[in-house]
Amino acid sequence: MFRLAIIIGSTRPHRNGEAVAQWIFDIARQHRQTDVELVDIRDYELPLLDEPLPASSGQYSHAHTRVWSEKIASFDGFVFVTPEYNHAPPAALKNALDYLFHEWNNKSAGFVSYGAMGGVRAVQELRHIMGALMIADVRTQVTLSLFTDFEKMSVFRPDPRHEKTVNTMLEQIVAWGTALKPLRQND
Repeated sequence: MFRLAIIIGSTRPHRNGEAVAQWIFDIARQHRQTDVELVDIRDYELPLLDEPLPASSGQYSHAHTRVWSEKIASFDGFVFVTPEYNHAPPAALKNALDYLFHEWNNKSAGFVSYGAMGGVRAVQELRHIMGALMIADVRTQVTLSLFTDFEKMSVFRPDPRHEKTVNTMLEQIVAWGTALKPLRQND
């Protein structure tokens, strides 16, 4: 089975990310080849990066980092659910990514973004980060508008057309992550 994490990238109170992630989770559960799990970075209580050594060393001095490391290492691929804050991804998501290195390597990822402009600028920045972490990110992306996919910008009501895009993205994540599996086995 392909282990897929749907990572909620915002820790903000009253965030839209939980509803979006649950929607992706419900669609992903229908894929026979995936074992899917919701991962909320808020649950890991990661302070601003506080490890004394670079993540590439793999030497973690804090329990919160070791717990986060174990969780992320258990997956083959990821769906990052991210809002766009000031044309960028949330600082909490960037911080969670920076805590680790090898645990992300040679895995696949896709993006579900939301915001006034669909969150595309946040994903553009995340794609640069994915390259540095050796994560193969797929092209297909789900972009949700606060004006058309949410009522009053807070109640999630996705346009039904997005489900096809979600399924395409999930198929690509599984295909790419499966192709990268031999590289992960050599780590």
